[in-house]
Amino acid sequence: MPGRRTAPESKACDLNRQLRWALTALGLSVLARLLWMFLNHNGLNVVDLHVYVDGSASLLTDKLYDFTYAEKTPDFPLPFTYPPFAALVFFPLHYLPFTAVAVGWLLATVAALYVVVRIALELILGEERVREPGWQAGAVGWTALGMWMEPVRTTIDYGQVNVFLVLGAMIAVRSSRWWLSGGLIGVIAGIKLTPAISGLYFVARRRWVTVLWSAVVFGATVGISFLIAPKEARHYFGKLLGDADRIGPVGSVWNQSLRGALSRILGYDVESGPWWLAGVLVVAVLAFFAWRALDKDDRMGTLIMVQFFGLLVSPISWSHHWVWLLPTVLWLFYGPLRRAPGAKIMAGYWLVDTLIGVPWVLSFFQDSIWTIPRPAVLAWLGTVNVFGALVFFVWVIRSGRGGKIEPAARVAAEGQARAA
Repeated sequence: MPGRRTAPESKACDLNRQLRWALTALGLSVLARLLWMFLNHNGLNVVDLHVYVDGSASLLTDKLYDFTYAEKTPDFPLPFTYPPFAALVFFPLHYLPFTAVAVGWLLATVAALYVVVRIALELILGEERVREPGWQAGAVGWTALGMWMEPVRTTIDYGQVNVFLVLGAMIAVRSSRWWLSGGLIGVIAGIKLTPAISGLYFVARRRWVTVLWSAVVFGATVGISFLIAPKEARHYFGKLLGDADRIGPVGSVWNQSLRGALSRILGYDVESGPWWLAGVLVVAVLAFFAWRALDKDDRMGTLIMVQFFGLLVSPISWSHHWVWLLPTVLWLFYGPLRRAPGAKIMAGYWLVDTLIGVPWVLSFFQDSIWTIPRPAVLAWLGTVNVFGALVFFVWVIRSGRGGKIEPAARVAAEGQARAA
């Protein structure tokens, strides 16, 4: 009949509507952050961005590691804690008006988050399926939601670099070119040492040339540091490297690493003593067997296991370092374990944790960021990410042994068939 839509036309209309709603949600989320930035008196309190911009200006004066930013953090003046190569990368920013840098940083962070979501879906579902209009809307929608998950929310609050580092690792994993993958891992490790853990992904995939090239590129960043700022490079790599106390309060609930969790439970900083070593051994065993339980072609799953291992064993893993929880939720919803018993529960756990911001809530109940002993209930609640990661490893192992993991190739093949 005239005027009645055919089924394909109706479906296309629905998909366009979904995309419009997703874009609206993302646009409103960005607008809300911009209004917060300009209308709230603490809206431009992007303290880490201040450290990057103002600290890097000291690179050529041999005062890089004497710099601290204390205007908004009087209880803990923030030092520049990254390698000298990071200061070189940030150096051009101090020539620009800070407000322009802050707005640009926010918009670039959101754009990077979208690409992270898009690549995560490609690794899980295959490139052809993600090109469908429905999944394009899904990528935009998950980006909008991801902006309000605590790791991203606090990354934006502080003007942190986390999303860009996650993006670098995701592009490296997506690429089959050894020089690009290895080069990206080497560069992001040169900016902030912790992303070097991503090299274990390429070890797991037996991409040995990529591993070697990443080490060469990282070495080049160190060499450039000694060439540009030899005194600062000697100071950082000779004295400051590994000094967790300089990075921040280990026992604060914001520190969601294994060391932080054990310290709060035991009431003192366990440092790298027996308790921490035992914990690292347990985490290493669980992460290894969780990886072994995965299908050999599950690239996103392998990357998640590597990153969870790195977050747990690092001395400091602030809650905003856990940006990897967004790709994890996507993997749980759409990946090879999506039909396994407990998959939706695990995804729900991470969504509730991050959308509420449990470490943020608990931070109101600690005497100060420096106080380690606390009531047992607060100490145990403060293990929210560590506990969740350990349970996640065990669940993956049990699901793998129970034959609940679908081959990654089948997941992608289903997507391609549906796209066709």
